[in-house]
Amino acid sequence: MRCPNCGERDTRVVDSRDIDDAAIRRRRECNLCATRFTTYERIESARLTVLKSDGRREEFDRDKLAQGLSRALTRRPVAADAAERAAEEIEAALRSRGVSEVPSRMIGEMAMDKLREIDQIAYIRFASVYQSFEDIEQLQREVNSLLAEREEIEAEGDARASGGGGGSPGGKRYPKR
Repeated sequence: MRCPNCGERDTRVVDSRDIDDAAIRRRRECNLCATRFTTYERIESARLTVLKSDGRREEFDRDKLAQGLSRALTRRPVAADAAERAAEEIEAALRSRGVSEVPSRMIGEMAMDKLREIDQIAYIRFASVYQSFEDIEQLQREVNSLLAEREEIEAEGDARASGGGGGSPGGKRYPKR
């Protein structure tokens, strides 16, 4: 690190402190002129590039993803930070794959999976736009698949309740909301 006073490159670290999970504050001293100064170091994560369906490349934007999820969750009985948490989880999953380029289709599918866990109405809202439903029949098929999934979960819960198993009150277990 270069001294801001004399330009000398030979400096030593006097003190280091974590500011948050992504930054470190360091007090340094120049070995030539004895000037003390502070530097901040931030961890820079690898860039994540989204490969769009038309071939364009765009830098991943977690805020853009969170806004899309938030629109789908508008006026739904979920936590205020549900969209932000879902976007963070999706980003973490993408980064854990260790690749620098991700197809936009994969991000969309991950977003639909998260919304399906959080709130089924929000999932249908997002899916209807993302999958560009052509007609009401496509929408009906998607709703029917959600209903079938719910009935399957209820049947499992009923079987557990009659067998003395745990489960939620009434023996019914619904998908996470």
